[in-house]
Amino acid sequence: MEKQGLQVAIDGPASAGKSTVAKQVAKRFHYVYCDTGAMYRATTLKAMSTNVPLDDDDAVSAMLEETTITFRPADPVQRVLLDGEDVTMAIRSEAVTNNVSTVSMLSNVRAELTERMREIAQAGGIVMDGRDIGTSVLPNADVKIFMVASVDERAERRFKDNAEKGIHTPLDVLKTEIETRDHKDSTRKVSPLTQAEDAVRLDTTSMSIDAVVNRVCEIIEQTIKQKESEEN
Repeated sequence: MEKQGLQVAIDGPASAGKSTVAKQVAKRFHYVYCDTGAMYRATTLKAMSTNVPLDDDDAVSAMLEETTITFRPADPVQRVLLDGEDVTMAIRSEAVTNNVSTVSMLSNVRAELTERMREIAQAGGIVMDGRDIGTSVLPNADVKIFMVASVDERAERRFKDNAEKGIHTPLDVLKTEIETRDHKDSTRKVSPLTQAEDAVRLDTTSMSIDAVVNRVCEIIEQTIKQKESEEN
């Protein structure tokens, strides 16, 4: 299958702004946006809802075989469907947020979801964000970005996002949760959070979302021009 556009991988720790940036970048280039985190969150939500042990790889994998996770374009927010049901808001609950790292550590679950992600990305023209996209899911992506920000900055961002959704978790609790999530993600045995050697590192601590989006778009545009010059 010939690629219709680039594969763009955006990685980084929790609340670094990956999803917000990825959505806007995809929109600007008319690319597909694949929210890989939502796929793990939907899996976690279903496991919690059906009382499947979150640390049982075989049980969660068996459940996943009978599970469909799809995305539906919508404005302003892309909808996430779990077995046909809209779970866009449900997968962002604090309970799911605090348990998704446990599910994402499961090797068989990661293998299955990684395969689904690769199928989505095969045609190109896609922006995919997560924690191991550039290193594991799409190791040959045309553009790789690794976004970072301080724990304080990320906690404040999540605090504001939660407040807009009517969730009022204390800031110090959010900082602790983010630090715990960072440790889990960076020390897990399967596809740990790490920067790909060929990724561009962006520290977004003091940057606005618009500034980050513009910088990522510049990198993509430079890559497009470079590929065009190589083909001519």
